[in-house]
Amino acid sequence: MVSDKHGLKDRLAGSLKEIQGKITKDKPKEVEGKLQKTRGKVKDKAQDIKDDLDKKK
Repeated sequence: MVSDKHGLKDRLAGSLKEIQGKITKDKPKEVEGKLQKTRGKVKDKAQDIKDDLDKKK
């Protein structure tokens, strides 16, 4: 769930790198994109957890 734009930049940039790596058959670039996309998802999830904890207070 994207509540704000915390991980959006990483997810978009990662997707672009992953696609670029697939097109050019550049496996390291593809893996770098997947990692960056995952980093963005983790940032989003961490923010969601933080928001949930703040609501409980």
